[in-house]
Amino acid sequence: MTWKLQAITGEFTGQEISVERDMLVGRHQDADLLLQSADISRRHAALLLKDQQLWVQDLNSSNGTFINDLKIEQETELNDGDIVQFASFMFSVLAPVSVADLPEIEAEPVSSSAHDQGMPSIAERAAETSITRDGMPQQVTIPKPAPIPEGVDVKVTAPEQQPVVIEEPVSRVEQEKEQQKNASVGLISIIVLVILAVIAWLFFK
Repeated sequence: MTWKLQAITGEFTGQEISVERDMLVGRHQDADLLLQSADISRRHAALLLKDQQLWVQDLNSSNGTFINDLKIEQETELNDGDIVQFASFMFSVLAPVSVADLPEIEAEPVSSSAHDQGMPSIAERAAETSITRDGMPQQVTIPKPAPIPEGVDVKVTAPEQQPVVIEEPVSRVEQEKEQQKNASVGLISIIVLVILAVIAWLFFK
């Protein structure tokens, strides 16, 4: 639970300052609540927490500290909704809200009976439906499909499928035959070249 001061005037207007410990209010750089204004004393006032209650004490400031427009001379207890004023800076006091202060909300019981909402119970539905000896329901009406609006074409055209060309794998036997054929052609070429070389050698000898 934390006390808060909501700024009404000055540079902090609309902001909430949490008071979780004793705080110094003033123009001094060490102040916990720093108010930069000429009418604020360097050490203007102090906010004190005592037994979860918030108190304010004026520290002999030049322009005074006020609660609800009344200038204070000694420590004064603050209550929820009070207006505390340091010179020209005004703040609204917001007291901490405890769980006990929250209003109790009674939950209305929700009836889980479908019969109370206009729906037939399971027993009534079972009695209305006749069943066979095998336990299958008879004379169960099938709801009709909703009518198709005018101008709506329900024909579904399947996209044309392009034929897929599948390459037949070359068998191992065919590969061997092709290799033997290539080897034979190469051997014949070598023999021809040798014969031509011998003829040329004999001719030019």
